[in-house]
Amino acid sequence: MSLSDKIMADMKQAMKDKDKVKLNTVRMIKSALMNEKIKLGHELNADEELTVLNREKKQREESIAEFAKAKRDDLVEETKKELAVVEGYMPKQLSKDKLDKIVKETIEEVGAKGKSDFGKVMKAVMPKVKGRADGKQTSALVRDHLN
Repeated sequence: MSLSDKIMADMKQAMKDKDKVKLNTVRMIKSALMNEKIKLGHELNADEELTVLNREKKQREESIAEFAKAKRDDLVEETKKELAVVEGYMPKQLSKDKLDKIVKETIEEVGAKGKSDFGKVMKAVMPKVKGRADGKQTSALVRDHLN
């Protein structure tokens, strides 16, 4: 089942269940995917869909942080529910051990010796973990291994 088919099915189910949060979130995802399709001028491939989902996830994470700073607990809870819906469409996240292994292998592949090779390692590791690991967590691991 393609992502667009899954989104349509989930949207119908959310309507039947009268789940407003899920319905609104799924509609936002569908809209973001459609906008990206129009912008690029072709059907989205899996990589492009993942990029859109990552963008939606990041927006919600940033919103949660801002709402928490403003002490708007009602909006924090709402946004956390939206984030859970978005994460449901994303691939399974890598465990810390698997991510650590990928980082170590990549460092060996590129022959990195120290901190100066950080950019080279990140450039090589990010395509391997795209959508399956947080960029901040990945960069922290790379930095730790290069020190």
